[in-house]
Amino acid sequence: MSGGKTMTIADVMTKSVISVDSSMNVNEAAKMMEDAKVGAIIVMENNTPVGIVTDRDFSAKIVAHAYPITTPVKQIMSSPMFSVSSDESIRSAADLMHERGIRKLPVIDNDVVVGIITASDIVNLLAVSTEDDIKDIYFHSVAKIFTNYSPYN
Repeated sequence: MSGGKTMTIADVMTKSVISVDSSMNVNEAAKMMEDAKVGAIIVMENNTPVGIVTDRDFSAKIVAHAYPITTPVKQIMSSPMFSVSSDESIRSAADLMHERGIRKLPVIDNDVVVGIITASDIVNLLAVSTEDDIKDIYFHSVAKIFTNYSPYN
């Protein structure tokens, strides 16, 4: 990670992203997420990303409001959807996650979804980083993202 090159989102993002049409029902979407073992899907309308549905949306919205399993994903998606571009720094993604209280960010280049970066992706950088890199990642990224989730706050 060191050596003068700033890591970008493209270096750590997951390139495989599942997207669904906004009319798909939440039951079908949940099955897709389970089969693919992912925690989020991008919601599309006319080939344009309009929202995101995360695993948390199922418990926080469907269960809490007792929506039927035939509810369209559009009803539970988070929108407007915040995103980043692949050439931005990891730190910019961490800052946006912290500011908005989110842990998953779609990566969009030229109006096309090219990946997703999660708080876990940023944490996983720690496993392959030098000591100085770890300090930088922790103090400028990890600590910010997880501040809201700490049991000590």
